[in-house]
Order: sequence, then structure tokens, then C-alpha cells
Amino acid sequence: MQTIIMVINPLTIKKFKRFKSIKRGFYSFLVILTMILASFFAELLVNNRAIAVRYDGKLFFPTYGHMLPGKTFGLSYDYETNYRQLKQKFDAEENGNWVLLPLIPYDPFENDLPEDLYPPHPPSLERQHYLGTDTSGRDIAARLIYGFRIAILFSLGLLGVTYVVGVSIGSAMGYWGGKFDLFFQRIIEIWSNVPLIYIIIIISSIVVPSFWWLIAIMALFGWMGMTWTMRTITYKEKTRDYVLSARALGASNFRIIFRHILPNTVSIIVTFIPFSVSGGITALTALDYLGFGLPPPTPSWGELLQQGWANLDAYWIVGAVILAMTITLITVTFVGEAVREAFDPKMHTIYE
Repeated sequence: MQTIIMVINPLTIKKFKRFKSIKRGFYSFLVILTMILASFFAELLVNNRAIAVRYDGKLFFPTYGHMLPGKTFGLSYDYETNYRQLKQKFDAEENGNWVLLPLIPYDPFENDLPEDLYPPHPPSLERQHYLGTDTSGRDIAARLIYGFRIAILFSLGLLGVTYVVGVSIGSAMGYWGGKFDLFFQRIIEIWSNVPLIYIIIIISSIVVPSFWWLIAIMALFGWMGMTWTMRTITYKEKTRDYVLSARALGASNFRIIFRHILPNTVSIIVTFIPFSVSGGITALTALDYLGFGLPPPTPSWGELLQQGWANLDAYWIVGAVILAMTITLITVTFVGEAVREAFDPKMHTIYE
């Protein structure tokens, strides 16, 4: 049986070691990675469904399973079990049955409206609303975590689309130049003058914007920045000896661009990724704040900011969002600075 051994370029290893040596950026990377993983598995941390239930010697795992009616656990109703009440019941009976609830036992869409109390409610350890509730009685911590997951997925989706389009068109402009380059220059100059916010307002007045709709609209106007960057880099790279050698050997234009030029520009492309991610998060937050983003009741940082602005007495709403945004944007910025320094070509190459 043949063994396949993957060999990592020593220069790549050197770059990663350099990145790890930049403590601020490396620890920020660990923080943001933990936040992303926690949001992807948010159902195990924030959910009104139990993680596990033991009833009459049987184990149930409702979090990622089907809806379990109350009669499954000896209750009198057929709709979904209220696991917080079930836990209280089992704890009082002390008969060996138990319920394991998430750290925050509330759904981001669930309204918790106790009697004689009008929302928003301040933080409460007793009711396990650690960051309080919003104006509809929904748990703020739950909406922050699920809102972060939506924001990071939106940013990564937008990043993928804009980079594929921008890198492809920019490389072609820089490689072929001439009339092809001039044609796309005029298109970019005209397209960049179209006001994005007005386009979103018009579309939002016609259809309800969805996750993919927003990515498509933002990508339609967001590919131009990377295009200019790749055009400039490709103009520079195509004059180097390795490209001239590939041409002399009869390599096709497609092979020269994708097998020779692009791999030598990865270090520059990578440095833009963290800043593009933070830009996507702030863009979605701004659109949601203005009311042109994702429709309610989608968990959203922008929607929480709007609530906080309209209810300044409920300091916990705006305070929680600002703290979450500050931590996220600072860590992403630190990661971006570390990546830029670690992958800086001037630190690993000598130009003649």
C-alpha cells in the first residue's frame, strides 16, 4: 500500500511560526476561533431544548433530534416539552430522572414574559437571563450568539463570492491588459458610482431581503476593491522570470495565471481576509440597524442596537451589543495585522 506524504513548504512553515510569535494576533486568533466554533454549536450552549434527559432509565437527546411532546415524559400535553419546567419537576420528585439544560436555557426567538413585569428586563441570575432581555422579552445573550453566527456566515459567504469574482477579473485584467483591461476599467468606474444603499432600499421595498439576497447585492458591488488589487499584482508578476519561462515552455495562459501567478500572490490576498470579514460583519449590522437587512425576528446585532437606541434606560441592551462588537472587531483587526506582518513578502524574499 502506497503511503502519501504531504510536504509543507518550508517558507510556509516559517510564515506560520512568525504568525504564532506575534502574541497579540495569535491569541486574538484563538479567541475569534473559539467564538466561531461556539456559535456553530450554539444549540448546545443556548437553547430551550435540553441537551440530555433521563426518564425511566432511558436517555433522550432533544437538542438535535425531533420534537418530543410532553407526554413522552409523563406530562399531560402533546406539544413540545417545556424542559425548564420538566427539570423543576424532576428535581422536586428526586426519583432518579434528570434534565441537563444548556448554559442559557432560552431560544433566541422565545418570549419570556413573567407576570407583573414589563420588558425589557435587566440581567438576572435567578431567571438565567445573564445579559437581560430585549423589548420583546427575548434573551439578549441568546440573540447575540445566534446573531454572531449569522453575521460570521454572512461575512464568509460574502468574502468567498467577492474574492472569486475579484481575483478572477483582476488577474485577467492584469495579465491580458490592452482593450480587455480598458473595458473593465470603464465598467468598474461606472459601477462604483452606483449608490449601494439606494439599491438596497429599493430592493427592500419590493421584496423581503433574505440571507442570500443580501450576499448577492453586497457582492454585486463589493468585488471591485479586490479586482484593482489583483490587477496591480498581476501586472507586476507577469513580468517576472518564472512567468517568462513558463511562456517559453509553451504553458497556456490559464495555466500561467492559476498555477504560477496566483500561488505567488496568495500571501497578499490572505492579508485582506480578516479585514474583509470585519467589514462584512459591520455592513450587515449597519443594514439591520437601518431596517434594510434581515427581516425580524432574525437574531441580529443591528436590530439590538436599534432597540438600545430607542430604549436608552435599558443600558444592558446597547451595552451588550457594543461589548460584543468591540471584542469581535478588535480581535479580527489584531489577527489581520499579525497575518499581514507574518505573510509580508519583504520579510521572506529579496527583490533584485
